Parts: sequence; C-alpha cells; structure tokens
Amino acid sequence: MTAASTPPHPHRIVFLDRDSLIATVRPPAFAHGWEEYPHTKGSEQTVARLQGATIAITNKVPLRAAELAQLPHLKMIAVAATGTDILDLAACRARGIIVANIRDYARATVPEHTLALMLALRRQLVAYRADVEAGLWQKSDRFCLFGHPIRDLAGSRLGLLGYGALGKSVAQLGRAFGMQVIVHNRSPIQEDGVQEVSFDELLASSDVLSLHLPLTDKTRNIIGEQELARMQPTSLLINTARGGLVDEAALADALTRGVIAGAGFDVLSKEPPPPDNPLLNLRLPNFILTPHTAWASGEAMQKLADILIGNIEAFERGAPVNVVA
Repeated sequence: MTAASTPPHPHRIVFLDRDSLIATVRPPAFAHGWEEYPHTKGSEQTVARLQGATIAITNKVPLRAAELAQLPHLKMIAVAATGTDILDLAACRARGIIVANIRDYARATVPEHTLALMLALRRQLVAYRADVEAGLWQKSDRFCLFGHPIRDLAGSRLGLLGYGALGKSVAQLGRAFGMQVIVHNRSPIQEDGVQEVSFDELLASSDVLSLHLPLTDKTRNIIGEQELARMQPTSLLINTARGGLVDEAALADALTRGVIAGAGFDVLSKEPPPPDNPLLNLRLPNFILTPHTAWASGEAMQKLADILIGNIEAFERGAPVNVVA
C-alpha cells in the first residue's frame, strides 16, 4: 500500500501495527481515509507510512522527535495501549500533537494474570509438571509426589508497589484469597482499609511483591541488587507492569543464588527480547516468563479497540479525552 502525500479526506488515519490488536476495530463515525499495516519496523518505514496522515495509531511503534519533525500533517497520536514510553511526549507538546492513551481496559485481565503467576509459583506448578514429564510420579512408592514446598496465598502478605487501577484490582483479588495487602505508593491513598508502608517495609515484609508502576526515569531499575537483598528469601517478585522496572541481571543472579524464592514476569526491558537477555535464558522451576500477554484477553482487547476509536472520535469533535500530551 502506497501512502499518499496529502489526505484525501479531512482526516487520514494510519494504524502502524494492526496485528498487535486481535479485535474488531469499527470505523470512526466521521469522514476519513484509513490505512493499516500488520507491523511497521524502523524509523524510515514509519515516516513513509505516516506522510500526509493526520492521525497515527500505534501500539508499540516508536515516534520520537526525529520522526515527528518529518510529519507536519500529524495532529493526533492514538496509542493503542496505556504506556506511552514509545513516544517523545515533549516533542508532541511542542508540535501541538494530541496524544491519547487507553485506560481502564485491563482491570480484569492483568490482575488475573498477576494472580495466576502467584498461584503457579506458590503451588510449584512448573516444578511438579516437570517431575511428571520426567516420570518421577510414575515411579513414586506412594500416591502423591513431594519434593517442592507448597505454600498457600491465604495468610500471606501481598505487597503492592503502585496503587493505580490495576494495583487496586490486584488488591481485591489478593484479599479474596485471604491475603493481607500492604501498599507503597508515590502519593497518599485516600481509601479506607489500605495499609500504607514505607518502601523499605514493603521490601522487607512482603511475601509476594507485585509491581504496578509506569516506567519513568525515576522508576527505571527501582528493583535492583540492593532491593532484592532486602526481600525475604521466601518472597516472590511479580512484574506485569514494565520490564525496565527491574534490573534483570540482578534478578537472574538473585534467583540463581536463592536470594528470593521465585519470580513471575510478563515483561522485559526490551521486547521482543534479544537472545542474551539474562532472564530469557533462565531454566529454573521458580521463574515463569510469559511473552507480554497479561493484557491480551479477548475481552480486554475488544474493550481497548472500542476505547481507541472513541478517543479518535472525541478528538475529531474537538473534545479529546484520555489525553496524555
């Protein structure tokens, strides 16, 4: 598909990575031209496809200052995700480009995935499945097979680093499983029954520590070697937020040496990950890595698609919503 230099309609919309969203995307309810590409790689291809576009849709295709400088028609970037670290927001503001993201679409899917990682690690599902595949149960002299300690979530302490919409939903699920919830958040929490603690106490006293923060300069590698050392040796670390929140080399070392009991991750610092990522190559029963799928239930993706088009229609009406920049 060849991009036109000027839009044939009042708005020309280009979806740069359509294959990242498995959902029905309805047409916006106004006159427009529409182009979509399964995926877009590299700055040159991004700029070429967005020539003449007034609205860009991107999930994970970056748009930095260098690309934006070559796109004079661009008026809006509709991010098909919550995170906006793929964009140069300062450059967008300087050029008057509205940026809107997706909010509150994953309140079920991400928390469910988070709890699934906790349960799988506490119940030693990976280790016991490997034992069955290796024939150890079949050779057992009794009806069940022991070998990996199992612990309940009930009665344990769930620590949440960050308490936005997803953190709150994880807290609700944790309480339903009988967990005590403690929270450390950058701003005070106006909610009855929430036990706020210092960062140090969160690290030292959480049986399960779950991360629910955006990735910023202040939060990058917020969990590193020193923070891991302050956790209990029986603790789990769960990250379904952003890979860059954790020093991956430090975590790999901590898991290998038994500094903490286990970790469940759905995100890495670079995605897709390079072969030398220290977490990608771990072969430990106490580490579970999923390929950034916590957000990707069918229900959540359809809700995301609906909000995405709603954001674009609100912008066209002159009353943009979910604005980031």
